[in-house]
Amino acid sequence: MNPGAFRPAERLVLGYVAITTLLALFRWSAQPAIAWVLGAHVMIFVLMWLLRHADAGPPGQGLRTVAPLLLLGAFYPAIDILNNFGAAAVHDAAIQHWELRLFGGAVSRTWWQAAPSRFWSTVLHAVYFAYYPIVLGPPILFLAWGRRAAAERSVLWLMATFLSCYLVFLLYPVAGPYYEYPRPDAAFLDNWAARLVYATLSKGSAYGAAFPSSHVAATLVAAAAAWFGSRKLGAVLAGPALLLTIGVVYCQMHYAVDAVAGVLVAGVVVWLGWRREREAGTAARRG
Repeated sequence: MNPGAFRPAERLVLGYVAITTLLALFRWSAQPAIAWVLGAHVMIFVLMWLLRHADAGPPGQGLRTVAPLLLLGAFYPAIDILNNFGAAAVHDAAIQHWELRLFGGAVSRTWWQAAPSRFWSTVLHAVYFAYYPIVLGPPILFLAWGRRAAAERSVLWLMATFLSCYLVFLLYPVAGPYYEYPRPDAAFLDNWAARLVYATLSKGSAYGAAFPSSHVAATLVAAAAAWFGSRKLGAVLAGPALLLTIGVVYCQMHYAVDAVAGVLVAGVVVWLGWRREREAGTAARRG
């Protein structure tokens, strides 16, 4: 790869910045705070340009590899600003209708009520919080093991997942059960894992970011990308990824439709990523 060229994950970042800049300009009159988002976009573009021309040896190259994931810390809060801090119209009624048609009821509202379990509440809330190391862990481990190609695959697939979900959040915001339904009973949440999750969400949850579930999509993609880089690591992450997919619904964080949509997003990203690598390998062999 040309060291002076933008990497695929960096091109995704720049594409997302371009699209959301246009959206920000369109919505600026309704929310003056969007000026901060536009300023951040300028700084992100400058950062991408600097990284493109940086040559700091293995440490610098490792930082460049994970830098797109670190930018999610700026992109995610910006969703709240671009959606006017919850004033944007949400589409929960449509999602709830789809849920009724597909599952015969409000699964995320009734499941924990029909089968309350302090044990499963603890386990599934813990897995929900484990989402962060599941997503960030594989690229860091691959870099530590000297496997930069595997790290770059993980970052690329994850950025495709997150940024596609974020665009949906901005264009079709859904608040989700966390906002739409009363909290589960105190007894159901009386465990350390649930308290940790709710304390985290109270400080950093973006309104309108429920459909599709980026938690489900990113966790499944992280596990799949890890599997392509290390069968052992992928196998270790497969169980938590499956539990999280179930847990976001059981713990009333997402509608079941959100989780299904997250699975579909993950499937599309992994399929496209695998196909891209296979075509690149075929072209290399022919060349």
